[in-house]
Amino acid sequence: MGAMPVTALESCGGSLYFSKLCSLCSEILSELLKSEHGDKGVTAAEVLKSLCSLIILSKSQARTFGLSYVVSKMSVMAKDSDEIRKSLVNFPKYLIGKAPERVELRALAVESILEVVGSLEYEDQIEFSDYVVKMTRGKPQFRLLAVDLILNLIMSLDDPLGHGSSWGNKCMQALLERCSDSTPGIRARAITNLAQLVGFLSGNNENKIGLMKIMGFGEEGGINDLLRKRCVDEKAAVRKSALVLISKLTALQGEGGGFDDMLLKIMGVACSDQLVSIRKAAISALSETFRKFDDENVTKEWLHSVPRLITDNETSIQEECENLFLELVLDRISRAGSTVDDLSLSDGVLGLLKEICNGEVSPWVKKICTNLGKKKKLKPKIAVSLQNIIKKSESMWLTDSKPIEKWLAPPGAWLLLSEVSGFLLKAVDWEFLYHHWQLLDKHESSNTPLEEEEIESNSVDWAGDRVFLLQTISNVSVELPAEAAADLAHNLLKRIEDFSMHSMEVDAHVKALKTLCKRKAKDPEEADTIVNKWVHQLLSKASKALQTYMTKDSEINKNNSLFTPPSGTRKGNRSSTTMSKLLAQAFTAVYTIGSLVIVCPSADLTTLIPVLHNIITSGIPDPKNKKLGESASFKQTAPSLYIQAWVAMGKICLADGKLAKRYIPLFVQEMEKSNIASLRNNIVVMMTDFCVRYTALVDCYIPNITKCLRDPCELVRRQTFTLLCRLLQRDYVKWRGVLFLRFLLSLVDESEKIRQLADFLFGNILKVKAPLLAYNSFFEAIFVLNDCNAHTGQSNPLSSQKESRLFSIRGNDEKSRSQRMHIYVSLLKQMAPEHLLATFAKVCAEILASASDGMLKIEDVTSQSVLQDAFQILSCKEIKIPTNKGSSSTESSEIEEDAPENAIKGRVITQVVKKSLIQNTIPIFIELKRLLESKNSPLTGSLMDCLRILLKDYKNEIEEMLVADKQLQKELVYDMQKYESQKARSTAAGALAEATAKSVLRDVNQGAGTPSLSSMNAPRLKSSTGGAARHKGRSSAVLESLRRRQSFDLDNEN
Repeated sequence: MGAMPVTALESCGGSLYFSKLCSLCSEILSELLKSEHGDKGVTAAEVLKSLCSLIILSKSQARTFGLSYVVSKMSVMAKDSDEIRKSLVNFPKYLIGKAPERVELRALAVESILEVVGSLEYEDQIEFSDYVVKMTRGKPQFRLLAVDLILNLIMSLDDPLGHGSSWGNKCMQALLERCSDSTPGIRARAITNLAQLVGFLSGNNENKIGLMKIMGFGEEGGINDLLRKRCVDEKAAVRKSALVLISKLTALQGEGGGFDDMLLKIMGVACSDQLVSIRKAAISALSETFRKFDDENVTKEWLHSVPRLITDNETSIQEECENLFLELVLDRISRAGSTVDDLSLSDGVLGLLKEICNGEVSPWVKKICTNLGKKKKLKPKIAVSLQNIIKKSESMWLTDSKPIEKWLAPPGAWLLLSEVSGFLLKAVDWEFLYHHWQLLDKHESSNTPLEEEEIESNSVDWAGDRVFLLQTISNVSVELPAEAAADLAHNLLKRIEDFSMHSMEVDAHVKALKTLCKRKAKDPEEADTIVNKWVHQLLSKASKALQTYMTKDSEINKNNSLFTPPSGTRKGNRSSTTMSKLLAQAFTAVYTIGSLVIVCPSADLTTLIPVLHNIITSGIPDPKNKKLGESASFKQTAPSLYIQAWVAMGKICLADGKLAKRYIPLFVQEMEKSNIASLRNNIVVMMTDFCVRYTALVDCYIPNITKCLRDPCELVRRQTFTLLCRLLQRDYVKWRGVLFLRFLLSLVDESEKIRQLADFLFGNILKVKAPLLAYNSFFEAIFVLNDCNAHTGQSNPLSSQKESRLFSIRGNDEKSRSQRMHIYVSLLKQMAPEHLLATFAKVCAEILASASDGMLKIEDVTSQSVLQDAFQILSCKEIKIPTNKGSSSTESSEIEEDAPENAIKGRVITQVVKKSLIQNTIPIFIELKRLLESKNSPLTGSLMDCLRILLKDYKNEIEEMLVADKQLQKELVYDMQKYESQKARSTAAGALAEATAKSVLRDVNQGAGTPSLSSMNAPRLKSSTGGAARHKGRSSAVLESLRRRQSFDLDNEN
């Protein structure tokens, strides 16, 4: 009868006939449940069983009939009959056992079960919830189903976390436990459902309090500890679910003990995850936290994590980044500074502006503002608000009767205004700019010796504000009055000519002056003429400033070589002060030369190049002037000028290709030999610029540049890594030669920031750009990292030995082995399954087989390290082929979308692995084992450990793999057992020795002395006569028993 609606679906054409048939079936089933047809309980159970197949079907009219009959008809009958009630109460449990594993059908089964449970009495519903809680400790398929049932039970039943109901607390505790389930699919599902419950329960204050108590906010072992673990879970689906949960918990996080700093950092790191979905989830979670809470740590983490994604490869992430910055930063500042009168400078807005100035944040802020401006999303309100914030800060300072000379605008205000003003020309007031330019200029010109000490700490901030103010003026120069623009240009030229500015201001002044000339000139030709005129004027004065200093310095060095003047005299002090001023002027002059070359590459530098050449080559003996000896080195007397001369020469070489061809070898030589970290850093930057401009010239020097990856200074290493990565991404440099192998050491760099950059490079960029690079270079990396030349068959010359050791991690100590292994694992993670298999075979054939054949000398230290690394690589879990041994519900299609394809591929590869192991690996291991044992090599233990791990995963297949050689199988198992027993004995002996040492130390610490000889018990000695007689009979019996003992047979043990 229960199957009739299903059959009738095909035969009945109209819904009217089908509904009549369903009504008839319902009446018949109700009639069967009467007492005259037998025991009601038994009949009800049979009826429910017959309806079960309808209820767990996909959505259809037959399913609707089955559910409606149970919920509407049988639930009413159950109120009058205990027998029917018992059957109905057990029916949801029966449906659980019949629930299918497919995702869609399982969801329908959960929905059906909840409908049936909803028709039960409250006591029966509570009993069912207890049953579901017990299910969470059952088999995987029941745990997964229980996780979904808990979500629906709490959302459907009344007052789940009330004072009088404990069932909701039990369900929440069970769900929290499943968030740490051993199966990834269940973990991910539990966390996702928990996130839904948090959003559902947070709307009620009473439920919110109970939820915070159950989750243990601010407590050790609470939800924060759970999230910290799940955010770094090995499975992507779990990490994504954890980030979704964090976004739902933001409101409770602030109320329940504050934000977990570690959790914030984990969210920030997740913004750089290699999977797009996880990056999006991390951005959403972190932005939701930033949106709701004005916390300093949250602001800092958001600005350091989200804006940098403007350079992400995914276009949707770039757009999301722009929209979030517009909403959470620019709109917030706009609201704060809408009017001057009602403006209150809150710590949140000031902190936001200050963090924008951070060197790691400002480049991304500038790019975002540029993108928003090009898309015309910037509103004039933001520029007006920033001006109001600066005005309000100034007025508050003056209200407190403080000297205006010490006033500083809120950090970040001028920076942001300079970026948005280029797209909002009419929103910036010229009177406002002119007033602050006069104020900043007056501050610079009014510095007296007495005041310098007081304002020294603010001088860089003032200079930075002037730079951003000049950039703002340049942006809006089109709107400036002609007379005001001419006065400003004259003022800028005069300030540049004095060569007394901070170096960071020079570029801004030169660029602003060029922009004013270009925009106010009648035509481009007139503009070029004006620019060339003042550039020539400035270069002439810069040359004079340099010549003045060098002449004075030469005179002082000549006088010092003849006699030593008395120290401490007024004349000596005046001379020192004069030289300091001349040096500062010369330094700024050299910096100005570099800025002018960038602005006007065609400028005449014939008189300046020899001067700069003399500075950068000072101290180098000239073979033509042997009589004069070595000239004074500016590297010792004026290191700042020396460094700046190299930078200026680099800028000149960028403008002159012939000059670059002469000087690039000199740059490389100084980069390798200089002991000044800042100079090495600057030369690395110049060399990468040369690589873009003169790729063919610099290509042969790329190995020299990569040496800076091992520079003692962290800044140089980090700068080199970043710049080379950019060149590689833009294809100016190719991944060939030693470049890739040298990059590998950045994965284990001392600096955490460099390690993170390297992980991102190898895990994200290279995986897409060069997916075969890790596989192709893996074998060579093993030898290079160990500084072993056995694979090449020749030794390195003395000149390259230093380089090879610089880029190797030699040694068998624990630190060196772990660092090498970290690099190997990072490469293995980038390989496809077929490449893992090929790598496994290649390591066996090229390293283990070479060692067994004698080509790889076992006596050599580096060869031993290579062999030991090979054993560790073959036994690590990352080289194992990932296979799916079945399609249980725990690894559902919602977690792994391509699971069926991967399962088939995995089974095929597994068969290949077995065949490869039997044909190649096992014979090589056996031969190598005999060789190592014959030489008593300490590597025997590593080989046995590796072999044990390999055979552990194929324990049941050993007989199948070694079916052709039973004797070999017995020897293998016997050797493994023998090695395990020896290892256990050595471990026990070590533990006993450690315990003895601890007891001795404890006695010494307690002051116990050594017992005297008289107090010790002397051993009792047996007589030689009686003992011999007794032992004679016993020894013969022992020998006889040994003769009768059966031989050792391995098959009997199994």
